Amino acid sequence: MKILLAEDTRDLNRAVTVLFQLQGCEVDSAFDGEQALDYLKNDSYDCVVLDIMMPKVDGLGVLAEMRKRHITTPVLLLTAKAEIDDRVAGLDAGADDYLPKPFAAKELLARVRALTRRRQKDDFVELRLGSLVLNADQYTLSSSNSVRLSNKEFDLMALLMANTDVALSTGYLLDHVWKHDETAREDTVWLYVAYLNRKLQAINASCTISGTKGGSFQLTEVREP
Repeated sequence: MKILLAEDTRDLNRAVTVLFQLQGCEVDSAFDGEQALDYLKNDSYDCVVLDIMMPKVDGLGVLAEMRKRHITTPVLLLTAKAEIDDRVAGLDAGADDYLPKPFAAKELLARVRALTRRRQKDDFVELRLGSLVLNADQYTLSSSNSVRLSNKEFDLMALLMANTDVALSTGYLLDHVWKHDETAREDTVWLYVAYLNRKLQAINASCTISGTKGGSFQLTEVREP
């Protein structure tokens, strides 16, 4: 599981980061909202944990920008505020849950697990295309090296690798990867295709995902001239 943690209190940030890592999670830690948005621009996550009160851009600002970009990743808000109005504002802005401070570690982990329930394991352990390997046990994509994928990245890549003989429409991908998520749009598909293409480049894969925004997409091997 990949988590983005945005919390400006450094001791708490470090403690929560270690807590997630001990559970086997991959964690990117941001100390302000601007840094969190930079992470979100370049990668995808299974869950984003946001403190509301942060410098530069507060948690609600980060959340609003995420939803504006059609990033549908579940968001858990951390807040020292206990007023009902603040909780409602967060949920209205698109948060999936909130957790007031101080909180117990077990409750934080339980809330994140509830937001990131992984689908049942597919029938395959690995999918291959040339040197490219998608591993269902580790949620990794490998070629000359490996990268970890978020749930949606994995689902999208699995669908593309299982259908290399045909271009899949944006509507088809929305129906099969995002299913009943009514907030997902063609921009969401385009964003995740961009994430995956960057990761394919990072592992020196001889494959790329071709297609145009709002159109159809296909995973193809890149032939050397």
